[in-house]
Amino acid sequence: MEGRELPRPPRRIPAGAGSFTQLESTTPHGPQPPPRQPWLFGRILAGFIVLLIIVAGGVATGWWIRSQSVDATTPKVIDAAGPEVTDTVGPEVMKAAGQAVVRVLATTCAGTGEATGVLLDEGVILTATSAIRQPLSIVIVTPDNKIRRANLLGNSADGVAVMKLVGSLDTTPLPLADGDLDPKAGRVLIGYTASGKQTTQPIGTTDAPTPLSSVMNATKLGGPLVDSSGRVVGVVVGNTVPESAIVGADKLRGYVAPGSTGITATLGTCARSRGPQSAIVPELQVARTPLSLEVQRLLGRFLTLENRHDFETVQALYSKRLARSLTVTHDRQGHQTSYFFGAKVTEVNRSAKNGAFARVSLNVLFSPIATGASGQTCNRLDYRYELVRQGGKLVIDRAVAMSDSQACESE
Repeated sequence: MEGRELPRPPRRIPAGAGSFTQLESTTPHGPQPPPRQPWLFGRILAGFIVLLIIVAGGVATGWWIRSQSVDATTPKVIDAAGPEVTDTVGPEVMKAAGQAVVRVLATTCAGTGEATGVLLDEGVILTATSAIRQPLSIVIVTPDNKIRRANLLGNSADGVAVMKLVGSLDTTPLPLADGDLDPKAGRVLIGYTASGKQTTQPIGTTDAPTPLSSVMNATKLGGPLVDSSGRVVGVVVGNTVPESAIVGADKLRGYVAPGSTGITATLGTCARSRGPQSAIVPELQVARTPLSLEVQRLLGRFLTLENRHDFETVQALYSKRLARSLTVTHDRQGHQTSYFFGAKVTEVNRSAKNGAFARVSLNVLFSPIATGASGQTCNRLDYRYELVRQGGKLVIDRAVAMSDSQACESE
């Protein structure tokens, strides 16, 4: 790579209350009212006590209401907030289960390629077909940022994608539930946000489910539903969030069975593919100075446009010198199947004329049949960008590799 070129993967050619006071009493003038009867004081006092209970609010009043709801023949309390739940999913179960829930990233002909997945026994991974329809390359990212390749085994008619892990992980897989779930048992959805943060959300019981639309986003498609024993009782699928639905464990067991006829594979055959289209925000591993934040915005914008294949707009982020050599045509040829992710700014230094040097580590996903790919799909990159001022703004002048690229599976 020439010193002035930007990083590119093997190419394929064809992100206070005030206080109460009491007035001092004075001797009244004029006629005096008749003496107040004792019973009147009692009525006022009783009213004051009732008012005090009301003002006390939720604690006292709530206790009183709940105490009236107790069935005299059983110690169970009827909770007006919702139906009875026989068990809930505790934080320890969630912590253990979350280790087997992964991000799914792919370059596809349609340009989707981002979802949640769950690791089962024998290296099988389940996710949503909508995220990896016609894929050219797929990787999964664990909660501790290990990256592994995955191959598509097939898709079911109801939207479940079945994949096979390439290589190995020391992560304990989750078991599929082997029987019908108690309709009053609590369930939790585990999924990822677009920024890569794993989240857990209770979604009620099968008798009284929480609407998926209230907890879903596109990157949670493929996410598992886990019960109190840490078993997978379902997976959320759908082409879009409004269309999301749950495929239960009874069907999932059939899809992962050896020799299953319930799934068929459709691999991508397109000449150009794209990964997820969400904005890239590089992680800052340096102090948040005005300069480092400006660098973060510039490189995030650059990587986002590259992922979207908007090579015309990205030209405005190049210096005039770089734009003369790195043309739109050159950029398009170098990024026909690439997708950048996991960018981290590891170093920022001011340079001459108020410019900057920025070192960035990142990953790039690409087609395994791209020129020079040698069957690989993902590389780790380490680049030093030289940034200059142009019209008062930082732009990219060149990038130099600080080390040879390595396969993403390397630890």
